[in-house]
Formats: sequence, C-alpha cells, structure tokens
Amino acid sequence: MSRKRILIMLTVVFLVAAVAVGAYFYNQRAKNIDRITYLDFSEKAENGNVEVVYLSDSPSLEGELTDGSRFITENPRSQDFKESMLVLGVRVEEGQRNSALMSALRMVLVFGIITFSVWGISRLMNRETSSGRKDPADKLSTMHCETVRDAGVGFDDVAGNDEAKESIKDIVDFLKNPEKYARMGARMPSGVIFYGPPGTGKTLLAKAVAGEAGVPYFAFSGSDFVQVYVGVGAARVRDVFKKARDMGRCVIFFDEIDALGKKRNGMASGGNDERNQTLNALLTEMSGFNSNDGIVVIAATNRLDVLDEALLRPGRFDRQVEIGLPDINGRLEILKIHSRNKPLSKDMDLKNLAHQTVFFSGAQLESLMNEAAIFAAKRGSKLIEKDDIDKAYYTVIAGAEKKDRSAISRLDREITAYHEAGHALVTKLVAPENRVTKVTIIPSTKGAGGFSVSLPPDRMYRSRIQMENSIKIALAGRIAEEIIFGKDNVTTGASNDIEKATQIVMALVKRFGMGDSTGMLNYDILFQNSVANQERIVEECRAFMDKYYRETSDLLVENKYLLDRIARTLLAEESIDEECLEGIVSGQVSGPAVAAEECLPGESGQKSLEFGSPII
Repeated sequence: MSRKRILIMLTVVFLVAAVAVGAYFYNQRAKNIDRITYLDFSEKAENGNVEVVYLSDSPSLEGELTDGSRFITENPRSQDFKESMLVLGVRVEEGQRNSALMSALRMVLVFGIITFSVWGISRLMNRETSSGRKDPADKLSTMHCETVRDAGVGFDDVAGNDEAKESIKDIVDFLKNPEKYARMGARMPSGVIFYGPPGTGKTLLAKAVAGEAGVPYFAFSGSDFVQVYVGVGAARVRDVFKKARDMGRCVIFFDEIDALGKKRNGMASGGNDERNQTLNALLTEMSGFNSNDGIVVIAATNRLDVLDEALLRPGRFDRQVEIGLPDINGRLEILKIHSRNKPLSKDMDLKNLAHQTVFFSGAQLESLMNEAAIFAAKRGSKLIEKDDIDKAYYTVIAGAEKKDRSAISRLDREITAYHEAGHALVTKLVAPENRVTKVTIIPSTKGAGGFSVSLPPDRMYRSRIQMENSIKIALAGRIAEEIIFGKDNVTTGASNDIEKATQIVMALVKRFGMGDSTGMLNYDILFQNSVANQERIVEECRAFMDKYYRETSDLLVENKYLLDRIARTLLAEESIDEECLEGIVSGQVSGPAVAAEECLPGESGQKSLEFGSPII
C-alpha cells in the first residue's frame, strides 16, 4: 500500500475517532444529569447537600451533590447568587464542567478538518502538475491558441487591396529570405497595422502574409488581454511572445488592437491600471529587449486615431497600411473570387454588378454572392440567375421583403410612395450623375417602409456641392410628405434621413472647415470632442439645414407634377427601376396607368385600377 493511501486512511480514522469521542462524552454527560427545580436546589443547598455549582451565563445551572450525583436547574443569574452559595458552604466554579475537555475536542476536530482540506487541495494540484496541467493561477496568464502552421491563404485570395499587398510584399520576402536583407544591414519591420472600415479584408490579408511566407500564424483578439485581474493581461502578452519565439519565424495577429492599445490618460486605478500594464508589456516585447528575429506582429483596427502614440512609433508598428473600401476594379476582382465555386448563368455581368455595388466592402460582396446562391438553391435551380443577384443585392442593403402587406393601410402606402418619390426625384434633379437603381414602397424586414437606392460614382474626394446635394436628397422625403399631406401630418419615417443629414452637415462645419461663419477650423481638435462652447457650431449647422430645406422644398414644389407621377407609379407597381424612373423624369412616360404599362408590361393594368382616383 502506498504512503498516500496510508495517510488518507490515518486522517479519516483520526477524524472519525475525534467525532466519536466528542459524541461519547456529550452523551454520557447528558445521561447522568438529573433535572431538579430551583426550590429543591435551594433546600439541598441550605441542608448542605450541594458540593459544587458551575456558574455560567447559560439559562441552566449545573452542579454536583455531596453523594456524587449531578443535577441541572434554572440559573437565577442574580448578582448575589455566588455570595449566597459561598455563605452556605457550596463551592462555586466559573464555567461548565468538562468545558476544557469539550473545547479541546472541538479544537482537535476543527484542526483535523482544516488539515484534511488543505491536504486534499494540495494533492489535487500536485496531480494536475504531474499530468502536465498548470495550476489555476497559471491558467489565467496563459493564452490558449491553436497554431496555424499553414494559413491556406495567399495573395491570390485577396482582391481589392493591391496597394496594401504591394506595401507588405517585402515583409513576406523578408520572412522567406532574411539573409538577403541581412547583407544590406536592413532590419525587418517589427509590426504592421492594418486600419480601415469593417469588412475590408484586414484579417484575410494578415493570413495571406503568413500563407505566402509559409510560416506559422497566431491569431488573437485585443479583448483577450483585457482582464479584471491586474497583471493577467501583461502575463498573457509575454506568454504569446514566448510561444512565438519558440516557433522561430512566424506571424502574430492582434485583431481589434484598440481594445488594449488605447491612449493612456494618466490615471492608474482599477481596470485602467490593468490596461496600462498590458500595453506596457506589449511595448516592451516589441522594443527589442527580447530577441524577436523573424517575428512579424500584425494588428488590425477600425480606429487608428485612438491608439497610443508609443505603439505607433518606428521600431514597434513601423508601418500603418490603410485598407479601404474597394474601387470598381477591386469589387470586380472580389466578385470573381467569390464566384469561383458558384455556377453563374451566362447572362450574369459581374462588371455591371461591380458598378452597382458602390461603397460595398469585401465582406458585403461575399455576403451578396452567398445570398444569391441560397436563393438559387431554394428555387431548385442549377444556375445563379440575374434575378437571384438582384434579390440578394436588395436583401443585403435593406433586408428581405415582407410577404404579408395586407395590414398596411392605404394612407401609409401613399405617405411612403411620396416619401420615396421625393428622394428619387431630388436625386435626379440635383445629382444626375447618381444612379437610382430601384425605388420601392415594399417594406423590409429591417424596418424600412420603403427605400430608394442612390449610387454615386466612385470618387477620391467629395466636394462641398456634393455634400450639400446629399443633404438635400436626405431631406427630400420629409419635404415631400409636408407638401402633399401638410406640415401637421409629417411622420417619423424620416428619422434615419435626418440623422444622415445631420452627420453630413456636422462634418461639413466641424471637420472640413466649410462653414460660412465658423471658418476653416477643425472643431473636434479645438474642443477635444467636448460639448461645451459649441453653440456657435449648432447655430451654423441649423442655418445650413434651414437653407437646404428651403431650396429642396422650392425644387419639389416646382416639380410637383413629376413627384405625383413617380408616387402614383409606385402605388401602382410598388417598385420601379432606373429605366422607368428616367422615363418619368424625362417626360417620355406620363400618367400613372401609362407609366405602369411602360415600366412593367402585363402586370400594371390590374394594379393601377385598385387605387381609383388620382392621389393629391
């Protein structure tokens, strides 16, 4: 029998014996005690038959008679009780009989339980350590991550970011042929930050770096290092770099690094102190105090402006590479990549789809093609048709169409029709270069009562007139409601439009210095995003908004006949496309019934008859 088992048995026997002894003494003591009344006790004491009493604060009074028997009676707990007993010749002892023995037994029992518990915990920890597992404290500071030795992704799988790929090709070459750069005395960049909007392929490009170089790949999220317990995040950072150094050449990827790399504000308490310690550990690991030859750290963020300056200095994250939304050529290449394993029909024009998906990110384009494949599979088709792509396109940007529209009242349909007609008409009047590919009053699952899709051309910059036109387009829906139904009957449908218009006008005044009275200043820097002393900015924005509102209102009133035509066609057909809208605005199509027949032949006659007289 092993020593551990013997120790376990002895401990158990000891505890059982201690409990048994204690229980025995307690039971024996309880059996041999007679309960008498206080009157009998007083008589026995006066007669000299009481040998000793044990005085305590308990409700019961114990003692022994001269014949050796024990008794228990009520405790009077009076101040002169001890004196009266002593006068009668009764010995008085403070405390209960055998209390010392009972206390000793209780101490032994408690000590045995504590000893057994400590031994059990220690044995469990030793067992985990001997089997290769770490103790709980080590688990907190250890990063558990699967090492991807073959990322399975290369630069051929990344499209739409040619400039970004070009800026990091030398890092891949550095990882593959370090001696070539060592001869020139060149140092490999310690880190690279990818920044840009969500869904533009930052994570995919980091994988491609490891895949092209043929080195292992570690991926972490910045939130993995932000913990409640001070010191845990810093220990995890050190553990990550230790594992990376053991691997040799590799790529470490930190997604959402702004979670741990935000600017320090000088305070050091609580979670803030933990965040600062984690950031300091990362700075130390990337400073060259430890040998990191062959390790490339890549980070991704949507908020480069909130990162600490010490993190961005040369020697740490040497390069900041912007990964923005793809242009038309990039969108075309991305669509080709995501169409590789999908059977497209012969009439599918990916170039036209690339034109249509302005401001789509790579993730949205992938979602678009995936939704189209799902729609084709649900139909039981062997090919993905153009209708599947169109349905997926509007599902991605606005949500799926609601099937049951019977609960929508006629008035709500009319309000929606004029609202969306206002957006579409003003787009054609003030920004004819924009494509309005679809206008609909069919509500979607994302909460929209209807929508109009306006696609601006690809541009590198936005001019002031273009920003002003965007504000007018956003305000046009509310203004159309006001013109047709009256100012008191405008609805909440323009809430999102007002939000967009406010964002644009605030950027125009605060960030781009285009305000008339506020001057060419960036007020975000001037006031550090404080709400104090910004009344002047609010007044300037309100003046701009009032001006654009009046101009848009005058424009719609002047072209009210076109507004009526578009709205009536929407009520008849529920949706119109770009060609139909162009025909209405140019005058080639006139009247709701005629418009319906020319836009959607074969369906319009019945629908236009449902609404009877023209709506004013």
